[in-house]
Amino acid sequence: MATVDAGSSASRKMVHTETRSPLEVILARVVYYVFGVIEVLIAVRFVLRLLGANRDAGFVAFIYSFSSIFMAPFEAVFKTQTSSGAAFEGSALLALAVYALLAWGIVMLVRAVSPRRSSETVERVEKSEDTTSEQ
Repeated sequence: MATVDAGSSASRKMVHTETRSPLEVILARVVYYVFGVIEVLIAVRFVLRLLGANRDAGFVAFIYSFSSIFMAPFEAVFKTQTSSGAAFEGSALLALAVYALLAWGIVMLVRAVSPRRSSETVERVEKSEDTTSEQ
């Protein structure tokens, strides 16, 4: 709002309101995003192996090599069943379940130690002085 007096200065106030998410919400989003990317890689790997995709294809080789980092702890858990080029990789299904539980556990831990439970609204008032001259 602006208030103008004849021959004096005008005063304006602007109120900026923003809602800030708690740190726990931001951390939860990051954790879910990172683990979501890992799970998508493993799921794509599972489907490619199940359909017997050509390992020499660039995309398939990329998925296999990149996801092998996350599959390493689970490689020897189940025997991979193969039939005419296609493979059922039970270890990939176990990895999907473990990574989902791990992400959920990390988010629950962050929420347990976080002191704030809701969003915070911050208002900032800016006051500016304008000099006007009467003609």
